Amino acid sequence: MVRGGTGTPPVVEEHPGGGHITVTAQQSRYALDAVDAPASKESRHYVLVGRNGTGKSTLLKAIGDGFIPGIPWSTQILLLGQTRESEVADELDSLKLEDETVLQHVVRSDRVRERYTREAKILSDAVENSKDAMAPVRAYRRIQTERLALMLKEAHRIAERRSGARGKLARKELIKLEERYEMSKKGVEEEESEVDPTRMSEDTQAAADMLSSVQASLELMDAAAAEAKARRVLLGLGFKEDRIDKPKLQLSGGWQTRCDLACALTQHADVLLLDEPTNFLDLPSIIWLQDYINNMTSTTILITTHDRDFGDAVAEELVLLRNQVLETFRGNLSLYEREKHKKILYLTKMKDAKDKQKKHIEKSIAGNIKAARDKGDDKKLKQAASRQKKLDERWGVEVGLKGGRFKLNRDLGGYHTTHRAEIEIPDFDPPVKLTFPRQPPDLRFPGALVSMEKVTFAYPGRKKAPTLTDISLTIHPGTRTGIAGLNGSGKTTLVSLIAGSLVPTSGSITRHARAKFGRFSQQSVEEITAIASSDPKLTALRHVMEADGAEMEEKAARQILSSLGLHGHTVSDVPLALLSGGQKVRVALAKLLWPPPQLLILDEVTTHLDGDTIQSLVLALKEYDGALLVITHDRFFMRTVVEGESPYKLAPGVRGEDEADESESEGDEVGVGPGTVCWLTKGQLKKLEGGMEQYAELAARTAARLGKSVSAG
Repeated sequence: MVRGGTGTPPVVEEHPGGGHITVTAQQSRYALDAVDAPASKESRHYVLVGRNGTGKSTLLKAIGDGFIPGIPWSTQILLLGQTRESEVADELDSLKLEDETVLQHVVRSDRVRERYTREAKILSDAVENSKDAMAPVRAYRRIQTERLALMLKEAHRIAERRSGARGKLARKELIKLEERYEMSKKGVEEEESEVDPTRMSEDTQAAADMLSSVQASLELMDAAAAEAKARRVLLGLGFKEDRIDKPKLQLSGGWQTRCDLACALTQHADVLLLDEPTNFLDLPSIIWLQDYINNMTSTTILITTHDRDFGDAVAEELVLLRNQVLETFRGNLSLYEREKHKKILYLTKMKDAKDKQKKHIEKSIAGNIKAARDKGDDKKLKQAASRQKKLDERWGVEVGLKGGRFKLNRDLGGYHTTHRAEIEIPDFDPPVKLTFPRQPPDLRFPGALVSMEKVTFAYPGRKKAPTLTDISLTIHPGTRTGIAGLNGSGKTTLVSLIAGSLVPTSGSITRHARAKFGRFSQQSVEEITAIASSDPKLTALRHVMEADGAEMEEKAARQILSSLGLHGHTVSDVPLALLSGGQKVRVALAKLLWPPPQLLILDEVTTHLDGDTIQSLVLALKEYDGALLVITHDRFFMRTVVEGESPYKLAPGVRGEDEADESESEGDEVGVGPGTVCWLTKGQLKKLEGGMEQYAELAARTAARLGKSVSAG
């Protein structure tokens, strides 16, 4: 996908300021210049993997903005969210922005189709105008000038980035295009009396030909079906029928993100770049999206995602960004981790055997040399020299790339000082370290943390049915409870009732008198961002200290932040506003975990975290002695944290298989037992006997209903 020419893989570097990215690659001077090559028709689906801060989002934006060398200029690239950036300055919009519906916005987000539609209308009206002979001429010249302006803009970009002979040629072409553009502008301003009759006839015919060409392009794009396709995609992403036809400006942030995703999915692109597309999606929409992407057979897609199950479902090939270098693997992340573990174990055993053999040979060499010196035996001396030569020149890998005997001319290209490759054992990134106090303060007397009996809640002033009806739920110390359900089903309302920020309309809620509740909500990062904006000098350290009513000491604040992966000047010198989303999640958790609460509520805590950090959080939570209430659409997170499944099996990259086996054998003695997953639907809470797997099956059936009439191509 990311082409850096022949030679070594591209090296990606994100600069600390976040303003730009540098991409370098070795490239043969004899390689085909891809800049002018036609776009490849081959389409594959890639998942880009890397830790927070390694530059994944910056790389996607650089590709979308055309900054990556080696991608043909003819390739149509679309980055998720680009339509929102361009909508402000759209001169083609005649509809008032405040009146634009969600459906209209998605349909109109395809700038190419909108331009063709507009051109078709202008040309059609002009050609059918029998009273004004100049109408087709003016329409043709106007559209021709607009097209030349777009070509001129692209030519400027090309000329700026090329050097040498190719740069000189690009600048010559730019000068010619500028001359054509100026002539075309003058033609638009000509009056009928100034136009030669022959030229008028030619331009009139050209207008008719242009109209036919534009109409053919619209037919090829299936423009007539654009609205129907947009409606189906919006429904698949969770929009209700009545919400689709309401103003887009009424959408909240999460629904704006879904709208952006619908814009990206409904228009043509050779390369589609999706940065965390599952954010704010519930599970049926996530499953619908993965099916939709798998059916997009004519588009190359590059995706970043923290959702392991989603990434594994859509990845045909993996692109790993590590140590500023891109590595590719045919398959998904779980397969990559399993294969890499096998390779690590195999090479480790091979290296241990070779090291043992080497020690034996070195011992025999020393024995031969001693015997040769003691007895003057030249044969022993030759044996020692021969064995030493083997160690010096022919020691290393003995198995070739295809499993057969190692051959120098096939398996070790280039110049080397030995005839064997060294045994190099690959490794994973060092594990992310997340730890926090695991033992909440003693409650002194027993009892449930929360007990809800036949609770009903309806928001005041609303005529609709109650949000929650007849809810009964009991949470005991140390237990794990998961809540799954669609967005808007009332999960946040339920959590607010448990935490005490809402009062039930009917029914009763009893809370343990000494229990402390800590709540991470979907808005926690946004709240920290807002606080940081109001105080540009505020640091994470000061914010955590001020958040604790007892005025936490600096040592304690540093300790809890450090245990969550925030160290040194990052917490004391860097403004809170400059921290990434993942770092703000850590700050939010630090405020909750000192002292550790008896009930920790985690509402979509994984949204801003990368896969490795999620895995580390899972391991930390498995050892947490307090009770957990988890609301998430992440299947991996729910299965491991609430249901107690082994992260070592679901995510081999957590640690090696040898360490995993050892840890799993201790699993019965560490942490608490499996918890309960409940499904919140139609205002009622139902226990799922089959857990998250059962909910995934229910979500898949919902997704199948949403996607019955959706076809992607």
